[in-house]
Amino acid sequence: MTTTAVKKEGPAAVTPAPTVGSHLHNYWARVRGGDIGALPAVGMLVALCIGFSIARPVFLTAGNFANLFTQGAAITLIAMGLVFVLLLGEIDLSAGFASGVCAAILANVVTVLGYPWYVAVLAAIATGLVIGLLLGLLVAKVGIPSFVVTLAAFLAFQGIALMLMKEGANISIRDDVLLAIANRNLPPVVGWLLAALAVAGYAAVQLRRHWQRTARGLLTDPIAVVLTRIGALALILGVAVYILNLERSRNVLFASLKGVPIVVPIIAVLLIVWAFVLQRTSYGRHVYAVGGNREAARRAGINVDRIRISVFVICSGMAAVGGIVAASRLNSVDPNTGGSSVLLYAVGAAVIGGTSLFGGKGRVLDAVLGGAVIAVIDNGMGLMGYSSGVKYVVTGVVLLGAAAIDALSRRRAAATGTR
Repeated sequence: MTTTAVKKEGPAAVTPAPTVGSHLHNYWARVRGGDIGALPAVGMLVALCIGFSIARPVFLTAGNFANLFTQGAAITLIAMGLVFVLLLGEIDLSAGFASGVCAAILANVVTVLGYPWYVAVLAAIATGLVIGLLLGLLVAKVGIPSFVVTLAAFLAFQGIALMLMKEGANISIRDDVLLAIANRNLPPVVGWLLAALAVAGYAAVQLRRHWQRTARGLLTDPIAVVLTRIGALALILGVAVYILNLERSRNVLFASLKGVPIVVPIIAVLLIVWAFVLQRTSYGRHVYAVGGNREAARRAGINVDRIRISVFVICSGMAAVGGIVAASRLNSVDPNTGGSSVLLYAVGAAVIGGTSLFGGKGRVLDAVLGGAVIAVIDNGMGLMGYSSGVKYVVTGVVLLGAAAIDALSRRRAAATGTR
C-alpha cells in the first residue's frame, strides 16, 4: 500500500510579525480593559521621588539613596512571602510577629548560646517554616479561616517573643557576618560585576524566549520592545550602582563608605528565585489556578490543600528572612521586633505594588515596588520633619487608593470580559 503526499495549495498560515505600534495598541487595550499591572505603583513611586526631591534636595543624595534600600529591606522581604498568601485570597496577620519570633531565635542561638552565625540563620529559617506549616495545616486541613488563625497567631507570637526575650530584655547581635547583612557594602567593582551579570542574564532569557517563539511561529513581542526592556534595565542598574558607589562618608580620612549595600543582592536573588517559581513552574501555575478558582483547580486535579499549606510555609519562611535582616539593621533584637507597623507595611507593600486582595493576581515584583513606595514615603516625610502620625495617615491613604484601583480594575475587567 502506498501513500501519496498531498501538497496544500495557497500560502501557509503565518502569524503576522507584530510591530511596535501594534504592541503599544494591544498594551493600551489591556490597560483600558482593567489589566493595569504595576502602573499605579510605578506612577506613585515616580511622583513621590519628584515631590520629595523638590521639597528636600537632600533626598537625592547618595547617602539617602542607600538608606532607602536598608530601610525598606525587611518590609520588602516579608511582603514577598505575603504575595503568595494573597494570591490565594488568604491573609497572614501573623507575618510581622513571626519575623520577630524568628529574629529572637536568631539572637538567642548566636549570642546567648554562642553558636556560629550559620547555625543561628538556619534555626531562624527553620522556625519560620514550622510556623508556616502549622498555620497552613490549621487553614487547609482543620478549615479555620486564615483571618482567625493568623489573628490568633499574631497574639500568641507576641507572647512567645516576650518569653524568648526574658520579658523585655534586649539581646545584642555581635556577629560580624550577621551585622554585615544590613550594615555593610560590596566593593564598588563587585557592584558593577553583579549589575553586568544581571543585565546579561536578563538579556539572555528575553532574547532566547523571543527567538524560540519566533521559530515556532508564535506571537511574540517585537524585537525592538525586547531590546528596549534590556536597555531600560541596564540604564536603571547602571545609574543605581553609580550612585551607590559614590563616597557617602562625611570624613573619608577615617572611614570610607561606598558601594552597593549587601542586602540589595540578597533581595535581588530572592526576587529572581520566587519570580521563576511563580512564572516558570507548574507549582506557580497551580498557585494562580487555586487563587483564581479553587473549585475549578480541584476538579483539574490540583492538590488544593497542599498548595494552601505551601504558601503559608513560604510566607513564614520569608518572614524569617525579613526578621534576620531587621535584626542585622538594628544590631539587636527586642520584644518589639516585627511588631508595630511591620505587618501593616508589609501587606501594604504587596497591595500597593499591584497584588490583588481578591486572589489570583500578583507578582513577587509587586512586593519590591510597593516596598519602595513605602520606604520613599517614610524616608521623604521624615526628611521633611513630619510626625509618625502623618506618615501613617499618608501610607494608609496610599494603601486605600491602591485597593480601590484594584477593585475598580477588576470590575472593569469583568465588564469587558478580559477576566
